[in-house]
Amino acid sequence: MTVAHRTEALTAPSLTAAVVALRTRGMRVSSTRRALLHALFRAPQPLTADELAGGLDLASVYRNLDALESVGLVRHVHVGHGPGLYALARRRDTGYAACERCGRHVALAPEELDGVRATVLAATGFDTDFSHFPILGTCPDCAAEHREEHHAHP
Repeated sequence: MTVAHRTEALTAPSLTAAVVALRTRGMRVSSTRRALLHALFRAPQPLTADELAGGLDLASVYRNLDALESVGLVRHVHVGHGPGLYALARRRDTGYAACERCGRHVALAPEELDGVRATVLAATGFDTDFSHFPILGTCPDCAAEHREEHHAHP
């Protein structure tokens, strides 16, 4: 099981800045790391390790993603029963909501979750961010489909 690294986010505005940040921390920038960073900077949303691999050795991809996450450059999120998804870290991590029926997931800006985090904190004392594990529920499309099925078969 992967463990969320609780390192402070290391944000880099470009691939070049990410490479400099890694070298400053004494890390090698291998061809695999460079390829992963390139794919992450191009990705419009979090991707699986398989999607990021692009023909690279998958074990090496996982090791490198773990190393990039350990310095705070990358974060992963679990959005249901599928594989983890990886994205570049941000100053305040994006939260997610995921549908338990179809697997669809949506990114939520940190400020969109402020009220939810405050409610959870008040009720339980737990401070959470929903960036590693999402809010689970049913998306609007699946909820409508479920209502239609329920009304069709009373």
